Amino acid sequence: MKTILVLGAGLSASSMIRYLLERSAHENWQVRIVDHDLEVVKRKINGFERGVALSFNALDASERRPEIENADLVISMLPARFHPEVARDCIDLKTHLITPSYISPEMAALDQEAKDAGILIMNEIGVDPGIDHMSAMKIVHDIQGRGGKIVSFKSYTGGLIAPESDNNPWNYKFTWNPRNVVLAGQGGATSFVQNGQYKYIPYNRLFKHLDTLSVEGYGDFTGYANRNSLSYRETYGLEDIPTIFRGTLRRPGFCEAWNVFIELGMTDDMYHMYNAAELTPRSFLNSYLPYHPTKSAEEKFREFLREDRMHLYDRFEWLGLFKDEPLIDLENATPAQVLQKILVDKLSLQEGDKDMIVMIHEFEYKLNGSSFRIQSNMVNIGEDQVYTSMSNTVGLPVAICAKMMLNNNIQELGVTLPIQPEIYNPILEELATFDISFVERETELNPV
Repeated sequence: MKTILVLGAGLSASSMIRYLLERSAHENWQVRIVDHDLEVVKRKINGFERGVALSFNALDASERRPEIENADLVISMLPARFHPEVARDCIDLKTHLITPSYISPEMAALDQEAKDAGILIMNEIGVDPGIDHMSAMKIVHDIQGRGGKIVSFKSYTGGLIAPESDNNPWNYKFTWNPRNVVLAGQGGATSFVQNGQYKYIPYNRLFKHLDTLSVEGYGDFTGYANRNSLSYRETYGLEDIPTIFRGTLRRPGFCEAWNVFIELGMTDDMYHMYNAAELTPRSFLNSYLPYHPTKSAEEKFREFLREDRMHLYDRFEWLGLFKDEPLIDLENATPAQVLQKILVDKLSLQEGDKDMIVMIHEFEYKLNGSSFRIQSNMVNIGEDQVYTSMSNTVGLPVAICAKMMLNNNIQELGVTLPIQPEIYNPILEELATFDISFVERETELNPV
């Protein structure tokens, strides 16, 4: 019997845990799952005999190392900053590791040690990063295999609300960590390459610099730039590509409205508000509007919006931004934390809601003197609020990769990511059986 140790049983782990347990008898696995909340683990094991619920501090090396020592494979669903610590334990104890997170410099530095220990540390095997890499590299390798030269690659992903659950004027609900949404784009200029020129977008202009995209049957989307697209040139072997851009998808109007929060200063996470514990949504808004002895918050906010953005007013009114009801548990909070509280109260998934992941790749390439464009789209809708699309698209690639590693179908060692055909082809093929697949459309540009 082979043992899988899963560190963390949060929202994104649900589908992965189900996949592993459903196959545990056939594959002869024991799946040991650790979380601070033992009841959560028990619910996700759901009576499977080969599932073992554990509760200890997975961030404490002295508590996790004995479990790692007895495992054949560790899957870390912990926050990304803890992965290098887990990786060092796995290297010492010669245990394979999977994480869905980006390869950090600290993780990359462990590559040779992992090779020397004879283990594989697979990273970036979720949805974004993960499915984006695998689906893009499949197209890259196909174009290159036919002798084509890629001149432009744009890729967008969005965690959104499914059309049947889209019932608010923001056309959005939180399907992932709300804090990451509130802080998106902060920390420096976003960079990419366009027609051979380096481009930079500062935070104050990020949500104004938008691309418009559409997916047949699902309507229109807007895309804003991710923090850094440049590193993907090396990842994908496209160092000399003239245009490369990665972005996040939202529905039209969201980014324009979100930019109002940025202009007001409500997304700032660098200082604490003196009166945070006494704030209401109305007083929070008033904190960022000019004082006037007679004008109401509504009047001042309309003046701030100006006539050209007045069509956004109803979105903020719907959020309850003008209400004078106390906000709870916000002592010493930053503006971003206060804003997050207001948004979570209105934009959380409700019972019966389903989420949706949308991924769009756009390639342009030259072959035999002609130019072509490929658009590749993936749309996946979640099952329910446990087995969400986010959980399916993050967890299933991890679980399929775990099966491949335990069956010795991956020969690589060291710190890596799934950009090799022998890894991504089987994973993409199996993902298609879960309705996670891409529709491609190719057109010739300027045909004679």
